[in-house]
Amino acid sequence: MNELLPYFNVYPDFPKPGINFYDIQSALARPNVWNKINDRLCELVRDNGAQIVLGAESRGFVTGVPVALKLGLPFGMIRKPGKLPGEVVKQEYELEYGTDAIELQKGLIKPWMKVAILDDLMATGGTMKASADLVKKLGGEVVLGACVIELYELKGRDKMDFAFEGLVQAPLVP
Repeated sequence: MNELLPYFNVYPDFPKPGINFYDIQSALARPNVWNKINDRLCELVRDNGAQIVLGAESRGFVTGVPVALKLGLPFGMIRKPGKLPGEVVKQEYELEYGTDAIELQKGLIKPWMKVAILDDLMATGGTMKASADLVKKLGGEVVLGACVIELYELKGRDKMDFAFEGLVQAPLVP
Protein backbone atom coordinates (compact mmCIF):
# COMPACT_ATOMS: atom_id res chain seq x y z
CA MET A 1 0.00 0.00 0.00
CA ASN A 2 2.99 2.30 -0.41
CA GLU A 3 1.08 4.06 -3.17
CA LEU A 4 -0.81 5.75 -0.32
CA LEU A 5 2.32 7.36 1.20
CA PRO A 6 1.78 10.69 -0.63
CA TYR A 7 -1.57 11.07 1.17
CA PHE A 8 0.15 11.51 4.54
CA ASN A 9 1.40 15.00 5.33
CA VAL A 10 4.82 15.10 6.96
CA TYR A 11 5.67 17.82 9.48
CA PRO A 12 9.41 18.30 10.04
CA ASP A 13 10.65 18.93 13.58
CA PHE A 14 7.34 18.01 15.24
CA PRO A 15 6.85 17.46 18.14
CA LYS A 16 10.57 18.20 18.61
CA PRO A 17 13.60 18.93 16.43
CA GLY A 18 14.81 15.97 14.39
CA ILE A 19 11.42 14.19 14.24
CA ASN A 20 9.45 14.02 11.00
CA PHE A 21 5.81 13.56 11.99
CA TYR A 22 3.68 11.50 9.59
CA ASP A 23 0.12 12.72 10.11
CA ILE A 24 -2.83 10.41 9.45
CA GLN A 25 -5.21 13.41 9.50
CA SER A 26 -4.47 14.11 5.83
CA ALA A 27 -5.49 10.53 4.92
CA LEU A 28 -8.55 10.66 7.18
CA ALA A 29 -9.68 13.74 5.26
CA ARG A 30 -9.89 11.57 2.13
CA PRO A 31 -12.57 8.91 2.67
CA ASN A 32 -11.49 6.94 -0.40
CA VAL A 33 -7.96 6.64 1.01
CA TRP A 34 -9.07 5.76 4.54
CA ASN A 35 -11.55 3.20 3.21
CA LYS A 36 -8.65 1.36 1.51
CA ILE A 37 -6.72 1.40 4.78
CA ASN A 38 -9.72 0.26 6.79
CA ASP A 39 -10.52 -2.55 4.33
CA ARG A 40 -6.96 -3.88 4.52
CA LEU A 41 -6.92 -3.74 8.33
CA CYS A 42 -10.26 -5.58 8.44
CA GLU A 43 -8.84 -8.27 6.17
CA LEU A 44 -5.79 -8.72 8.42
CA VAL A 45 -7.82 -8.85 11.64
CA ARG A 46 -10.31 -11.33 10.16
CA ASP A 47 -7.62 -13.53 8.58
CA ASN A 48 -5.74 -13.77 11.89
CA GLY A 49 -8.85 -14.84 13.83
CA ALA A 50 -8.89 -11.97 16.32
CA GLN A 51 -11.76 -11.94 18.82
CA ILE A 52 -11.15 -8.38 20.03
CA VAL A 53 -9.41 -5.29 18.66
CA LEU A 54 -7.31 -3.04 20.89
CA GLY A 55 -6.10 0.43 20.02
CA ALA A 56 -3.34 2.43 21.67
CA GLU A 57 -4.08 5.99 22.77
CA SER A 58 -5.05 8.00 20.88
CA ARG A 59 -4.68 7.46 17.16
CA GLY A 60 -5.01 3.72 17.69
CA PHE A 61 -8.63 4.48 18.61
CA VAL A 62 -9.18 6.12 15.22
CA THR A 63 -7.53 3.16 13.54
CA GLY A 64 -9.14 0.36 15.56
CA VAL A 65 -12.73 1.40 16.21
CA PRO A 66 -13.88 1.34 12.55
CA VAL A 67 -12.28 -2.09 12.10
CA ALA A 68 -13.94 -3.51 15.19
CA LEU A 69 -17.34 -2.08 14.21
CA LYS A 70 -17.14 -3.38 10.63
CA LEU A 71 -16.18 -6.87 11.84
CA GLY A 72 -18.65 -6.93 14.75
CA LEU A 73 -15.85 -7.31 17.32
CA PRO A 74 -15.41 -5.66 20.70
CA PHE A 75 -12.93 -2.79 20.97
CA GLY A 76 -10.69 -1.98 23.92
CA MET A 77 -8.67 1.12 24.72
CA ILE A 78 -5.03 1.00 25.78
CA ARG A 79 -4.48 4.25 27.66
CA LYS A 80 -1.93 6.22 29.57
CA PRO A 81 -2.05 5.77 33.37
CA GLY A 82 -4.97 7.31 35.21
CA LYS A 83 -7.25 7.63 32.16
CA LEU A 84 -9.38 4.49 32.60
CA PRO A 85 -11.98 3.95 35.33
CA GLY A 86 -12.23 0.78 37.39
CA GLU A 87 -9.53 -1.79 37.98
CA VAL A 88 -6.69 -1.70 35.49
CA VAL A 89 -3.54 -3.62 34.69
CA LYS A 90 -0.41 -1.57 34.05
CA GLN A 91 2.62 -2.24 31.85
CA GLU A 92 5.73 -0.10 32.05
CA TYR A 93 8.18 0.07 29.17
CA GLU A 94 11.45 1.70 28.21
CA LEU A 95 11.69 4.73 25.99
CA GLU A 96 14.83 6.09 24.40
CA TYR A 97 15.15 8.47 27.37
CA GLY A 98 13.22 7.15 30.37
CA THR A 99 10.11 5.04 30.85
CA ASP A 100 6.41 5.22 30.16
CA ALA A 101 3.37 3.08 31.01
CA ILE A 102 0.06 1.99 29.56
CA GLU A 103 -3.06 0.48 31.13
CA LEU A 104 -5.98 -1.72 30.15
CA GLN A 105 -9.15 -2.40 32.12
CA LYS A 106 -9.21 -5.72 33.95
CA GLY A 107 -11.71 -8.23 32.61
CA LEU A 108 -11.59 -6.96 29.03
CA ILE A 109 -9.18 -9.68 27.89
CA LYS A 110 -10.19 -13.22 28.79
CA PRO A 111 -7.62 -16.03 29.07
CA TRP A 112 -6.65 -17.39 25.63
CA MET A 113 -8.58 -14.60 23.85
CA LYS A 114 -7.13 -13.82 20.41
CA VAL A 115 -6.22 -10.14 20.22
CA ALA A 116 -5.36 -7.71 17.40
CA ILE A 117 -3.55 -4.51 18.37
CA LEU A 118 -3.87 -1.58 15.95
CA ASP A 119 -2.15 1.78 15.89
CA ASP A 120 -1.53 4.60 13.46
CA LEU A 121 2.26 4.50 13.38
CA MET A 122 5.12 2.34 14.60
CA ALA A 123 8.56 3.80 15.13
CA THR A 124 10.72 1.87 17.60
CA GLY A 125 7.96 -0.61 18.49
CA GLY A 126 7.93 0.27 22.19
CA THR A 127 4.20 0.93 22.49
CA MET A 128 3.22 -2.09 20.38
CA LYS A 129 5.48 -4.42 22.38
CA ALA A 130 4.25 -3.01 25.71
CA SER A 131 0.64 -3.45 24.52
CA ALA A 132 1.37 -7.07 23.62
CA ASP A 133 3.05 -7.64 27.00
CA LEU A 134 -0.06 -6.25 28.69
CA VAL A 135 -2.31 -8.63 26.72
CA LYS A 136 -0.08 -11.58 27.65
CA LYS A 137 -0.12 -10.52 31.30
CA LEU A 138 -3.92 -10.88 31.15
CA GLY A 139 -3.71 -14.32 29.52
CA GLY A 140 -4.59 -13.24 25.98
CA GLU A 141 -2.81 -14.21 22.77
CA VAL A 142 -1.72 -11.49 20.38
CA VAL A 143 -2.47 -12.82 16.90
CA LEU A 144 -1.79 -9.55 15.07
CA GLY A 145 -0.15 -6.21 15.48
CA ALA A 146 -0.72 -3.72 12.68
CA CYS A 147 -0.17 -0.08 12.00
CA VAL A 148 -1.01 2.25 9.15
CA ILE A 149 2.52 3.69 8.83
CA GLU A 150 5.72 1.86 9.74
CA LEU A 151 8.99 3.77 10.01
CA TYR A 152 10.85 0.72 8.74
CA GLU A 153 14.38 2.08 9.30
CA LEU A 154 13.87 1.96 13.08
CA LYS A 155 13.26 -1.83 12.91
CA GLY A 156 10.47 -1.80 15.50
CA ARG A 157 9.00 -4.98 14.01
CA ASP A 158 12.07 -6.86 15.22
CA LYS A 159 10.68 -6.56 18.78
CA MET A 160 7.47 -8.39 17.87
CA ASP A 161 7.00 -12.12 18.52
CA PHE A 162 3.64 -12.23 16.72
CA ALA A 163 2.34 -11.48 13.22
CA PHE A 164 2.89 -7.83 12.39
CA GLU A 165 2.10 -5.68 9.36
CA GLY A 166 2.79 -2.05 8.59
CA LEU A 167 0.54 -1.03 5.69
CA VAL A 168 2.65 1.86 4.44
CA GLN A 169 6.43 1.66 4.70
CA ALA A 170 7.79 5.17 5.31
CA PRO A 171 11.37 6.44 5.52
CA LEU A 172 12.56 8.49 8.47
CA VAL A 173 13.32 11.38 6.13
CA PRO A 174 10.79 11.79 3.33
